[in-house]
Amino acid sequence: MRFEPKSLDYDLSPYTGLTRESWLEAGRYMLEGIFRNIGDFQKPVIMPRRETEITYPHLKASPETQRTQRCAEVFEGLTRTFFIAAPMIASQPDLRVCGYSYTLAEYYKNQVLRVCTRGDELYVGTYEDQRMTVGSRDRYRAFQQTVETCALVICLWISREQIWDTCTKEEKDRIAALIGGYAHESTVPQNWRLFNMLDMAFLHMEGYPIKEAVMRDHAQAILNFYAGDGWYRDGHSFDYYSCWGFNVYTAFWNRWYGYEHEPYIAARFEEYSNRLMETYGDFFDRDGWTNMWGRSNIYRNASTSAFDGNLMMRGGKADPGRARRICSGSLMQFLGREDFLCQGVPALGFYGQFSPLVQGYSCAESPFWLGKAFLCLHLPADHPFWTARENNGTWERLKKDEVKVTALDGPGLCFSNHEANGETVLRTGKVNKRAGDEHGMWNYSKLCYNTKYPWESAPAPDVESQQYVLRDGTDGRVEKANVTFWAGEREGVLYRRQYFDYGPERESHWTQGINLADFPVPGGIVRVDRLKLHRAPVTITLGAYGFPDNGTEITEKTCGSGKCIILKGKDAVGREKQLAMTVYGGWQKLELLHSTGTNPDSERSLVVFAAMERRQHYGGFEPYVLISQVITRESAEEFAQEELFPVDQVVYTDPEGTGSFGPVTLKMKDGSVKVIDFEGMEGRLTL
Repeated sequence: MRFEPKSLDYDLSPYTGLTRESWLEAGRYMLEGIFRNIGDFQKPVIMPRRETEITYPHLKASPETQRTQRCAEVFEGLTRTFFIAAPMIASQPDLRVCGYSYTLAEYYKNQVLRVCTRGDELYVGTYEDQRMTVGSRDRYRAFQQTVETCALVICLWISREQIWDTCTKEEKDRIAALIGGYAHESTVPQNWRLFNMLDMAFLHMEGYPIKEAVMRDHAQAILNFYAGDGWYRDGHSFDYYSCWGFNVYTAFWNRWYGYEHEPYIAARFEEYSNRLMETYGDFFDRDGWTNMWGRSNIYRNASTSAFDGNLMMRGGKADPGRARRICSGSLMQFLGREDFLCQGVPALGFYGQFSPLVQGYSCAESPFWLGKAFLCLHLPADHPFWTARENNGTWERLKKDEVKVTALDGPGLCFSNHEANGETVLRTGKVNKRAGDEHGMWNYSKLCYNTKYPWESAPAPDVESQQYVLRDGTDGRVEKANVTFWAGEREGVLYRRQYFDYGPERESHWTQGINLADFPVPGGIVRVDRLKLHRAPVTITLGAYGFPDNGTEITEKTCGSGKCIILKGKDAVGREKQLAMTVYGGWQKLELLHSTGTNPDSERSLVVFAAMERRQHYGGFEPYVLISQVITRESAEEFAQEELFPVDQVVYTDPEGTGSFGPVTLKMKDGSVKVIDFEGMEGRLTL
């Protein structure tokens, strides 16, 4: 059953109606789903599990590994649901759910103490215990428990009066002893360093000794992951970990430790958080929806926790009315769907169950990382986050059919806000995934990510949504783009380069590639891409977004050299949708593919895709430039002819009209002109 808020105030919240009371209702809705699966006060937070092949505990693992993974699952279930429970407990100390006689505060206190008590069947073990269990002599081995100790200290701080302050000194020492090992021992050298920092900061705040040199080493490393524009590089990637990790945990660290003991580093963390806030609101669409992008998509609206992080800073500059509008919009994006919960628990998917996005480091309880979105409830009722009137920022200022583009060179991200359909389209660069890593490519290497069209996994071996796919005409081998270089935006055109099956074992000139150039139009994106191939024959395909197929009307149109397929239908919850893909010279075919089980929104889906065959290796006048457009509409209103076929004339520099060299000029029917010029791009590529 989907969440339906009872407390609504459209004077305070004209876009969503949601207030702090609505969020408390949503928190109770989530907790009741959890506790329907916990029949006894002593039972841990172990939730029903529909998927057993990908997620842990892995059924085929050794007994020792399974024991280690069960400990991790117990701890993960406890601490991640605590993200929701802690601010609820702080707001409603006597809160009970599902008719149980015990309060939530009593349950979580009991569970926290049990996981920290040696000999208890729920004991999750110290760092050294875990290292001995797996028989590891690797002093750099890291364990999932490090992640969860950080969640634990955040929640103990938020519910301090109800739980931590009611513990005896012996109980506090027991908890601190477990935290201490994970705080000081080895960690993963990326966002995980923040977990150690918060563990140490909490211990220090409570009077326990810490190694200050270790703290400073972690803090300087986190500082040096900063790439600009408010974004941090996480390992090699840029994704929501920059927002729900770096820009949330640094806020807690500043308050607990940094402002007082490391003022220079704390000031930088605050500065970078404010820099993120300058543009982060435009990362979401007109409805406040979160884009499906990057890994760990099962965490959903945890992406909105960065607003709470900024508002925790002493000098946080987030607009509280817009922050709440986005947080509430994204909350309802998920809680407002019938398929969001499975047996009371968030499904392992983006909306409903969707295995293609699930990763092996997750368990049935992992989706409760989205509980970070509920941390905003720790802000008191009189905080501006709750009292400011909702506003929709950029979306209130856009003129009819206007598109606002934000290009960030630091993380290599470009996002456009389209007034015509209310969608936000993300175009990414600086992507480096292993050849063959389909999950990595779906999460990071799509040409576009759209807030209303979550990415589709491969509907066919040689067709992907929003991705080029190459098939070798000699041996049939399929290659997909695993690396994307960023070359920045110039005169309204974004330039990038992708390589197919790129690897360190060979130089780039031996790798098939494509230069990307794209620009926004009111309803979507136009592509003018140039092939960078060194062998043939090869077949090339390009798919549009995956379209939910719940009864779809299909129309084909032509106009001069342009061909178009239009899809008209509804998504899984009945919202009107339309998609049109148009292709011009270079492409030979425009076709439609039916698929099942590859779309996060609906069981059945359709993918419009273009195809062409490059026959020549050298010589001949094969096309180099491929021109296409994908536009969408969130209503049943028909597309106008000029929207479907916006290009009036294509002017090539080379006399054969293949686009092999020189600028390509698109004269648009609205009178605008776009000049696509790849020359000099080689010197601007960054990864």
